[in-house]
Amino acid sequence: MAANRTWGFFFMVKFLSLCLIFRLTGSQSPPAYWNAAHATFYGDMNGTETMMGACGYGDLIKQGYGLETTALSTALFNNGLTCGACFEIRCYDSVQWCLNDTIIVTATNFCPPNYSKPEGNWCNPPLQHFDLSQPMFRKIAVYRAGIVPVLYRRVPCVKSGGVKFKINGSQYWILILVYNVAGAGDVVDVKIKGSSTSWIQMSRNWGQNWQTSTNLIGQSLSFQVTTSDGKMVQSDDVAPADWKFGGVYEGKQF
Repeated sequence: MAANRTWGFFFMVKFLSLCLIFRLTGSQSPPAYWNAAHATFYGDMNGTETMMGACGYGDLIKQGYGLETTALSTALFNNGLTCGACFEIRCYDSVQWCLNDTIIVTATNFCPPNYSKPEGNWCNPPLQHFDLSQPMFRKIAVYRAGIVPVLYRRVPCVKSGGVKFKINGSQYWILILVYNVAGAGDVVDVKIKGSSTSWIQMSRNWGQNWQTSTNLIGQSLSFQVTTSDGKMVQSDDVAPADWKFGGVYEGKQF
């Protein structure tokens, strides 16, 4: 009987040791479908510094993005093509600083690299980094942490209403800001059609601003918008023939 108890105790200790090893090693590598990165924050709790970012959305509150936003490092920003994409993020592998919450944010800005310092340049390539609005950072981590390891993954964007088109420019060219895009969120191609033209390929100027030099004044406007997952939504006669520069017009949604 004593021998049986000894062997039983041995196997119990072995089992608990294996569980501990699994738990410790598991914390060092991200689970499936998640990617490892780091996150910091910029701006105050009001998010003033997050407005007018590199994606061209302007007033994020007015455009419907709110403070649920992030700036991306060079490796994630993809020269602006990732603007509008949505990410689920949670703090990871830091008992001292992590909070038990996850956030979903939209990419609206760029975290520029800094090559003047040898260390602490979290937004330099090839690092994957999120510079969150302060309210979002404080949902997943303690404020005093400053920077924390995170896990992230792309998720579908959920938006209210249709895709929106803000028309800027002049009689010589038209600049269209495309925003409030659901689904993949990041627009990779835009075509425009006047009521008297065929479909015209637009080129990306910066962020999610798309341009054409074709004079379309006095014509109703239709749009084809394609996102990074290859899906396309066509919105016919979104803007009436008497559209105005500075006007915002709403189309169909993904």
